[in-house]
This record gives sequence, C-alpha cells and structure tokens, in this order.
Amino acid sequence: MLDFAVIFTKGGIVLWSFNSTGENVNSCINNLIRSVILEERNTESKYYEEDNLAIQFKLDNEFELIYAAVFRKVIQLPYLNILLSNLQAAFKEKFGHILASSERLSANYEFEKDYLETLKAVENTAKLSSKAPKQMRSFNESLKSKKTVASMIENPNESKKPENTKKVNIVECPKVSTMEKVLSSAEIIEENRRKLREKFSGKKSPPAEHKNSKGEKTGKKPRVWDYGGNSKDAAFLDRSKDNPHDVTFKNLENNIVGTMQGSIRDLEVDSDEEHDNVNGLHHDIVVHKPHVSQNKEKSGILSYFKGIVGSKTLTRIDLQPALDKMRDHLISKNVATDISGKLCDSVASSLEGKSVGTFDSVASLVKEALTMSLVRILSPKRRLDIIRDAMEAKSNNTPYTIIFCGVNGVGKSTNLAKICFWLIENDFSVLIAACDTFRAGAVEQLRTHTRHLNALHPADRHDGRSMVQLYEKGYGKDAAGIAMEAIKFARDTRIDVVLVDTAGRMQDNEPLMRSLAKLIKVNDPDLVLFVGEALVGNEAVDQLVKFNQSLADYSSDGNPHIIDGIVLTKFDTIDDKVGAAISMTYITGQPIVFVGTGQTYADLKAINVNAVVNSLMK
Repeated sequence: MLDFAVIFTKGGIVLWSFNSTGENVNSCINNLIRSVILEERNTESKYYEEDNLAIQFKLDNEFELIYAAVFRKVIQLPYLNILLSNLQAAFKEKFGHILASSERLSANYEFEKDYLETLKAVENTAKLSSKAPKQMRSFNESLKSKKTVASMIENPNESKKPENTKKVNIVECPKVSTMEKVLSSAEIIEENRRKLREKFSGKKSPPAEHKNSKGEKTGKKPRVWDYGGNSKDAAFLDRSKDNPHDVTFKNLENNIVGTMQGSIRDLEVDSDEEHDNVNGLHHDIVVHKPHVSQNKEKSGILSYFKGIVGSKTLTRIDLQPALDKMRDHLISKNVATDISGKLCDSVASSLEGKSVGTFDSVASLVKEALTMSLVRILSPKRRLDIIRDAMEAKSNNTPYTIIFCGVNGVGKSTNLAKICFWLIENDFSVLIAACDTFRAGAVEQLRTHTRHLNALHPADRHDGRSMVQLYEKGYGKDAAGIAMEAIKFARDTRIDVVLVDTAGRMQDNEPLMRSLAKLIKVNDPDLVLFVGEALVGNEAVDQLVKFNQSLADYSSDGNPHIIDGIVLTKFDTIDDKVGAAISMTYITGQPIVFVGTGQTYADLKAINVNAVVNSLMK
C-alpha cells in the first residue's frame, strides 16, 4: 500500500496530504519543488528520487497543482500513473468549484475517504491484471474445429460479397417482370425512360418489344424522341408565354433536382482581413435569407459569439507546430540540440491541459512560457557573493581560494587576471598560484600579468603593500603540491585571496582529469570555476558533463567538490547567439559568475539575465 500522497500547488502550498507512517518527507518534497518544478526540469519523466525515497508526480496545469506519491525506491508500484490520474479526476470533480475560486488556498479539503477508495480500486485492478494469463484453447475448443468440409469448398456460382461494405439507402423500384430481369443494361435504361415519358406527357407509348413472335432478339431500332421539332412541340417548349404545362415541368424539376439540406461552412479568412468587412457582407452582394423569427435570430447571434469567446484546452497536438519552430530557433541561437528539446518538452508539460481563450495565440503562449523558463534557468539558485565570502574569510585569517579549470585555449589565464584586477579594485591582496606546469609559457604569461597589475596598482597607493604576487615553481612539478604551498604561503603572509591557475585539459583525458580531481580534493578550495567559451554549442554540454563526472568519480572524498560556477569567455564575439549560456547553466544548475567581453582588465561583467533571454527570443 502507498504510504504517502500529497496534493500541493506549484508554489509549495499543501492542499491535502496523507501519511500513514508519520515519516518526515518534507525535505524531499521541497527539493522536488526547488530543483524540478520551479526550474521545469525532468518534467517529461515525472519522476524524482533522493536518497532512499522516490516521487512519482503529475502536473495539473489547469489549476496549477501537483499530485505526488512518495514511496521507497526498492518498492515497485507500476500502477502509480493510473492512481495519480484517478486522483486528479476525483479531486477535480469534488473540489473543482473551490479550486476555481479565490478561496482555494484557505479551504478545507476532506479527501481522505475518496483517496482510500481510489487507491483500493486501483490496487485491486492491478492485482487482477497481474494474475497468470489464461491457458491457450485447444483445437477442439476453437471455432475452426467446428467448420465442416462443405463450408470450406468454394462455389464458383456464388458471388463473393465485398468486404467492408458500407450501408447505403436503397430506393425501392417498381416491380419488373421475369422477362425484364434478363434485359441488357441499355434496354433497361430505355424502358425506364419510356415509363418516365408516359408519366409526365399523359400519353402511353407502346412498350418496346424486345423479342419477336419467334422468340428471337430483334436488332437495334432507331430512337424516337418526343418533342421532335413539330409546331405542337415548339409551342409546348415556348417559355415566353404562360403555359398550362408549366406545373408539370416544375414538378418534374422538383422531383429530379430535389432540395439542398445541411449548412455551408463560413469562409475562413486571415486575421489581417477581418477589419475589411465589418458587417460580414460586401455592399454590392444581395443575399436572400429565409424568414426566421426574431428570437431565433438572436439566439443564433448569441451562440455565434459564445463560440468565439469560449475557452479551449490545449493539447500536445496544438502545441507541437509552435514547439518545433521554437526548437529550431533555439538551435540557431547556439543552444545545444538536446537542451533545446528538453526546454520545449518542459514548456509543453507546463501548457498541456491549460484552458485558454480562443483569441490567445498558441505561439505567443509558447514564447511566454519559454521566456519564463529561460529566466529561471539563468537566475542563480543560491547566493554566490565572492566579495562577501572573501571578507568573511579575511576576518577568520584564512585566504579565500578559487581554482580555475577548463579545456585548452578558452582563456583561463587571461580571465584569471581580469578577476584579479576586480579583486584589487575592491582592496583585496591576491596571490596567483602558477599550477599550469605543462604548457610552455604559462608561467611567463602569469608573470607578465602580475607586473602589469602591480603597475596599475602600485604599492605606494596601498600603504606599501604589494597587491599582486606570483607563486611559481617552474615546469614539470606536481600541481596539487604547488597549490598547497601557495595557500600555506598566503596564510602566513596574510594575503586575502588565492587564485589557482591550472593546465587546460580535454574532458576525455583520464590522467589529467584524475590530476585535477586530486588538486581539488587536497586543497579543498572555496570555489571551483569552470572557464568555457561562448562560441561552443553542443560541445559545452559534453565538456561540463564530463568535467563534473570526473571530479565526482576520481575523488576519494565521500562528498566530492564539483563545479560551483561558470566563467563565460569571448562573449563579445557571438552577437546574439548566446545559447552556450543556456546549455552550460542547464547542465550543472550552477550560475554564470563572470562574462569576459574584451581585451582589457576591466572587460569583466556579470551576466544580465534579461538581456540574454531577449537575445535568445528575438
């Protein structure tokens, strides 16, 4: 039996819950809301797990509710999807009027009895369906064994009935003699025409003889037309004068043509042309309408406007064309392909089942939902204030340590120098640890940056204190050992911040990734920043996933330190193709701390979430 079920809003307000064990699962529910619901992640699977608990949930976009069932991961409950759907239907049927009112958050929802009845019914159905399948019937029990040999023999004289025949209305024809049944199709048509002429002309023409006295078939005779062109026929066909035979022709016309039944659909026009004909008809078109009562006409107009302003429930079919276009648009903005698909799926999950007005555009709804989703993704999920944390570390007489990592050539050393300049501007002394002992010229590059930064902030402007120092031991040394010595030196000399530069490495290089995991494990930094390019698309996803995975796998710590934030470089070279920011943030959930935008030390900025989202959506 299921121990815990809950119904709550997307904002986290619990409307109803059932807990038979008394176990506290609030933290698991809160993490679900924080990491899945609010960020609209993993909404296509509707499954979340944490420690030994798992949550199966269902979204109700009409009332902004979540139906969730919490259970142990070791327990297999295949009927949960059916249970959540039935709970949604029962809860909506019982409290739908309250959910649509302003008292939805303060109302008292008595739903335990309905929940237990629904759970019992679903469990009983699951037990019946899980029983062993029925045994196969023997041949003697099958219908095939009861067929006789005579029924299996095909008779060529019997015509086969066509399959999938449709039921049609059969018009009853006059009875015909046995002789007429054997006439050819042409003779039957001629006989029917003769009877039709007799009916409307008032004269009986002798029936056509199909056989002579000897019983032999006669040859084809020339057709004799009525109204053959004599003066009598000409007077009969003259329609300019009143003719007593007009009634006959009118009856004939009515019998042959009949009347039109049903309605003709209105002409569909584009929305841009709706203002051309306000009254619905052009002034030079005359329309004859049948006489109807005034009440019926009013009711027709009211029903027409009721159909216009009515609401519509969105389905996946309605959303799919707009989602496909939005997905292609995101890919064109350099968002990774997988991330684009997941974003569109999350938007579909948030809009599917929602009631909207007829005048609302599906494309505008998709765009609005995607904009909100992108803002949530780019917004930091936790506080990351380097200045405040560095001041707190300084008050405790410990240096604040930041480690920079990333692939080759993304600009780690350059952006390290920019962050160093930013810290100096905020009156922090900095020690740069040259832990890139592999790349030729790496130490010299940092030495040049140190000299330039000290020139910008000389010691005499800071009470004789050197603001930037370089700690280096040359090439070919252990990077983890150099970083440890640098941090110890900074603690002894009262330096505020330590910036650790590491060698660039590809995410697939296992020895170098083990070395990076060792450096982070040994020195336990306050912040690990991944430096990535804004130029990459799908590659950013692969880089971040494998860096995070390597730091977790190759660390001997039970709680390994993985990437805390992202530095996005070369942001000024991509124009409006800013999709890499979305791809990187979506993968790790970590914020973009800095954005590199130029070649000077001052070209370091914080990311503007609204500007990035606007660039993506235009």
